[in-house]
Amino acid sequence: MGQELEQVRQSDDRSAIGPIRMGEQSHASSWKGFWFQQGTGNHTQNENRGREKGRGDPCRSGRPKCYSLHLGILPFIVLVSVFFGYLFVNLRSQNLGHPGAVTRKTYPQPSVLKPTRKDVLVLTPWLAPIIWEGTFNIDILNEQFQLRNATIGLTVFAIKKYVVFLKLFLETAEQHFMVGHKVIYYVFTDRPADVPQVFLGAGRQLVVLTVHSYTRWQDVSMHRMEMISHFSERRFLHEVDYLVCADVDMKFNDHVGVEILSALFGTLHPGFYSSSREAFTYERRPQSQAYIPWDKGDFYYMGAFFGGSVLEVHHLTKACHEAMVEDQANGIEAVWHDESYLNKYLLYHKPTKVLSPEYMWDQQLLGWPSIMKKLRYVAVPKNHQAIRNQ
Repeated sequence: MGQELEQVRQSDDRSAIGPIRMGEQSHASSWKGFWFQQGTGNHTQNENRGREKGRGDPCRSGRPKCYSLHLGILPFIVLVSVFFGYLFVNLRSQNLGHPGAVTRKTYPQPSVLKPTRKDVLVLTPWLAPIIWEGTFNIDILNEQFQLRNATIGLTVFAIKKYVVFLKLFLETAEQHFMVGHKVIYYVFTDRPADVPQVFLGAGRQLVVLTVHSYTRWQDVSMHRMEMISHFSERRFLHEVDYLVCADVDMKFNDHVGVEILSALFGTLHPGFYSSSREAFTYERRPQSQAYIPWDKGDFYYMGAFFGGSVLEVHHLTKACHEAMVEDQANGIEAVWHDESYLNKYLLYHKPTKVLSPEYMWDQQLLGWPSIMKKLRYVAVPKNHQAIRNQ
């Protein structure tokens, strides 16, 4: 892989520290010397007359009572300063998801005998939850992830003309993706100059990673696994706790938060969530490393939205890339490219969470069925042929 270049844009707070005035030190020294002289008993005639004139004023007479008064006020000033300083830091840490800043909220007690959803499957046979609206309490989850002080990375590829989707993607992510948590957007692109300027909230930043393009969109799609694997090992492991891998020609339409995070998650394909495994468009050729037999398969997962811990995402993307390389050496290209290898991997390395089609939907093609209480991450209408190969 060629030399990668990067740019970092982040929202931060800048504070200015005023200059130290050189005269302050000498002034303090002279003040100290004044009190020292008061105790020596050596006074001039003018000083004695001044003391007689101000005999009723303990501060002017030089008596220790005034000094004690100053010493008594000083701890109070320090205490007040510390208190307000703590309030400022505490409020700021809440905005940045500081682990010590957790707002406890009351919530209804869950009932074992009253499931929140009866119309959909909410648990896989291997006991991984399937995330639908009504199956989680986001306030509880936010508390838990704030205690972990987690940082979430979001990778997106804006190659060739796909960069035109980036502005909407980032703007809607700022509105709906991991709100209240620390986020790093990793934008892979061959056109860094075309990356738009988007206002980012506190604790969120954008990193532009310049990469090579490829002639065919299929090659761009398949090399995504290689790039994510490479950067997971070299960079992401040191910067974020979780990694979410998403397509750029989409927009966030509703809340997408920490409820999706787990060691490894996949998203149900909106076209196959109600289909039998025989209808899944797995790679069916036994010669391919992506091959899945007709009598195997749990779900069909979408390649446009997956993720997990950085380590697990690294394992997944590395395995998929290595399988692609082996197939290419044998002149084989899987039917749905990186998505075919993703499905093979998740069949034998079960995800610890499965996201419902709420997290991957095309309203233009599929409408809005009543089973979908929310449409969270949705396709943007486009002309595929006009975008893919230019």
